[in-house]
Amino acid sequence: MASSFFVAFAALASSCLLLLHSRSVSGWLDSGATWYYLREGAGTDGGACGYQGDVEKPPFSSIVTAAGPSIFKDGKGCGACYQVKCTGNAACFGRPVTVVVTDECPGGGPCLAEAAHFNLSGKTFGAMAKPGQADNLRDAGNIRIQYDRVPCKWRGLDIAFRVKAGSNPNYLAVLIDQESGDGDLSAVELQHRGGSWAPMQEFLGAVWKYSSGSTLQAPISIRLTSSSGKKLVASNVIPSSWQADRTYRSIVNY
Repeated sequence: MASSFFVAFAALASSCLLLLHSRSVSGWLDSGATWYYLREGAGTDGGACGYQGDVEKPPFSSIVTAAGPSIFKDGKGCGACYQVKCTGNAACFGRPVTVVVTDECPGGGPCLAEAAHFNLSGKTFGAMAKPGQADNLRDAGNIRIQYDRVPCKWRGLDIAFRVKAGSNPNYLAVLIDQESGDGDLSAVELQHRGGSWAPMQEFLGAVWKYSSGSTLQAPISIRLTSSSGKKLVASNVIPSSWQADRTYRSIVNY
């Protein structure tokens, strides 16, 4: 099976840390694809997964997608990786590009009418084109593509936890980012110093929250369960001196 870099062109490859993978999860399936916002952009900032402006920066580097209901899964699909390739337009290169789900495709139109739909960032849409044909492909608007679920592999990166603004000693919300393997999570638990494991609630796609009736005693460990049931513990990843709007990098990944 093919193995290639995240993007269709070498000029883009140097800015991306996420690799394409040789092991398929589901096999190639048919789908529709559109693109949104800026022609060379990352789609809208923020999005329904909670990544906000991170989608424009490495390792995402704007190679991201919004997804219809069957792929977005009410936020449970956030962080999952897919290969996409187009073959039905003269401008198509035919080489797969790996994208990460970071947003929800807006309701109505092809997002709901099709069994699966990708509303790609403008940059991703153009990356499926032959050299020099990106604008021609984007001008086509709505095209047919093939897609394949693949494992995520964040080269040289461990899982990151960004403590969201508004967090305090009684309330903690974290954006969980760059999980290899499945990429998406089915459950998250928290254990503060001297406490037992307690479930966190999915708040906004990749953001999980925990409200406590008493003060959380840091350091705090977080246990992740991937969509396929694999568990991983980031021990003491939130330190005693934690602050809101800061990112804390663990030393583990799937």
